[in-house]
Amino acid sequence: MIAAKYNTSCVKADQYPEGGDTVEIAFLGRSNVGKSSLINSLCNYRGLALVSGQPGKTKTINYFDIESKEDISETEERRYNWFLVDLPGYGFAKTNKGNRNLWSSFIADYILHSERLMLLCLLIDGRHPEMPIDKVAYDWLVEAGVPLQIVVTKADKLTAKEKSANLAKIKEMYPTDTPPILYSSLKHTGRELLQQRINTVLVGDEA
Repeated sequence: MIAAKYNTSCVKADQYPEGGDTVEIAFLGRSNVGKSSLINSLCNYRGLALVSGQPGKTKTINYFDIESKEDISETEERRYNWFLVDLPGYGFAKTNKGNRNLWSSFIADYILHSERLMLLCLLIDGRHPEMPIDKVAYDWLVEAGVPLQIVVTKADKLTAKEKSANLAKIKEMYPTDTPPILYSSLKHTGRELLQQRINTVLVGDEA
C-alpha cells in the first residue's frame, strides 16, 4: 500500500462517496473477529480503522481511499486507486436497548446494490471456525452471488496442528473459488497473499 485515508461514513446509498467506477473491496465479519486490526495491518497504517475492545462498535459503513501498487518487474509497476469498505460487524452487541442483531438492513442494501463492489472478504476467526452465525452469513452471501474471499484471522493464536485442522474445516464449510487466506494482524502473516488477491480483482484478471 502507498497511501490510505478515511473518506466517509454512511448508512444509505445517497451517502456513498462519488468515485465513478472506482472498485470497492469490502470487509465483513462477526463482531470481535479482528477486522479493524486486519485493515490496519493490510494498509500498514496503525489507527486507520478503529480498534475497539467492544464488539459491534462500528455502526456505519466506512469508506477509505486506497492507493496501492504492484511490482510487475524490476522496472515496471502498476498503481491502483480503490475504496476499502469497512462494514459493521454482524452478531450481537450491547446497546442501550440491550442485545440486538447487527445484521442491519443497510448492510444488506449495500452488499446487494453496490455496483462497484468487486470482492467481499469474509473474515472467520481461526480459533472458532464452526460458529453458526458465520455459516448463516456465508450462506446469505453465496445466495446473493457476492464474490467472496475467506480470510482466516488470528492465525498467530493457533498451533500448527490447529491451523491444519481448522483450515480444513473452513475449506469444507465455506467453499469459494480461491483458497482461504490465513492472516495474523500481529505478525502481518498473509498480508502479501491478500494484497495479491485484491490486485487480481483490481486489474480484472479474475477467472
